[in-house]
Amino acid sequence: MIDLKQLRENPEQFREGAAAKNASVDIDHVLKLDALTRRLRTEQEAARAEQKRLGKESGPQIGRLKGALKSADDAARAGIEAEVATLERKPLELKERIHQLENEIAAINPEFQAALLSIPQPPAADVPRGASSDDNVEIRQWHPDGFDPSQTYSTQRGFTPRTHVELVHELGLVDFERGVKMAGSRHYVLTGAGMRLHQAILRYAFDFMTIQNGFTPMSVPVIVREECMQGTGFFPGGHDQAYHIEESRRGSGHDLYLTGTGEVGLMGLHAEEILNAADLPLRYTTVSTCFRREAGAAGKDTAGLYRIHQFDKVEQVVICRADADEQKAWHQRMLGYVESMLQTLGLPYRLLQCCTGDLGTKNEDMIDIECWMPGRGPDGDDGRPVGDWGETHSASRLADFQCRRLNLRYRDPETKKTVFAYSLNNTVAASPRILIPILEMHQQPDGSVIVPEPLRPYMGGQDRISPSS
Repeated sequence: MIDLKQLRENPEQFREGAAAKNASVDIDHVLKLDALTRRLRTEQEAARAEQKRLGKESGPQIGRLKGALKSADDAARAGIEAEVATLERKPLELKERIHQLENEIAAINPEFQAALLSIPQPPAADVPRGASSDDNVEIRQWHPDGFDPSQTYSTQRGFTPRTHVELVHELGLVDFERGVKMAGSRHYVLTGAGMRLHQAILRYAFDFMTIQNGFTPMSVPVIVREECMQGTGFFPGGHDQAYHIEESRRGSGHDLYLTGTGEVGLMGLHAEEILNAADLPLRYTTVSTCFRREAGAAGKDTAGLYRIHQFDKVEQVVICRADADEQKAWHQRMLGYVESMLQTLGLPYRLLQCCTGDLGTKNEDMIDIECWMPGRGPDGDDGRPVGDWGETHSASRLADFQCRRLNLRYRDPETKKTVFAYSLNNTVAASPRILIPILEMHQQPDGSVIVPEPLRPYMGGQDRISPSS
């Protein structure tokens, strides 16, 4: 949720931010609801103050008047009784008005909160403006010696590459047919060396972050309440991408959702907490199964293992002080971890600065990492794919957007005031998608695949996957 005080002081920032993200949000309507709510609360507070004042003043007055009734004659009695009734009635009228105002505020609040939640995080000033992913800007590339993505794979390696779909079939790494039989489209079964390679990359990525880079290993739920999805910014806009478990129909009291990233659980850990500033930054890594409906996704480049409903992901999250420079520094460090890991795997990659139109609701900045996949892209003259980049990682900085929604704060040691923390996240490895560039880049002319050296200890020393392995 955005800072309501900032919205009041600078609504144009949020109008421009929503427009830059192609979000349709009526900022003026939100401000009207805010003004109305504030007016009603002010009136309610004034009524409570008046009720309290009358309680102090009218008690003694009523006591004196009732005492006077004992000696009053008939002519004076009626006047005294009327005055007592007036004094007794006024607090009751105020009580009724306070209750009425509470009902009016309660009636407005759902619409007001829904409107607030619809306002996206404004993009950071240094994010390039653009309408869609077509306007993203390449920052840099890296590729191992002896390979250049601008040249054809066959020219550099001397043979026509197989796609990952062909490789997993020929090497017996994935059974798509049985996966679809059990669960429908976009499901699969990793088999034999395919499952071992999948586990190897996850274990390597997890150890890389926790053992080599000092992140705290965590386990988090992958089935969460709606409040957790809303608090991390995936709702209200992402309901169509999440699997919904309607527990309320079975009398449990609340529905649940399957998470699409470990980020949800890692951020939800400290919801409604005030952290110790000395403990920041918190650096967490988890490995979790993720679920995404991928509604609307289709096409040749989404085939095979690229866009699926269930996968496993090693995720990194940092919660730091509310300092823009510190957050930017962590953003670069988190990208650096992934770049270093990809280089050890010998996978060509590039960094893309996402433009405003490709940021999504919660991010103020996002940089994607795409790996080169020889089996991707349009077909060449020989009817085979010419290769293309495919997204494998996404590194986001979110300022206080998530922490504000989650009410995740720390106490500033100087001012002693509570401050909303800043958060960042980045993929470390999402598998089996990351298997695509691993298999396609390390394939051999005979159809086998060389296992990257860092993964071999996790595969019992196996250095090659062959049809017979």
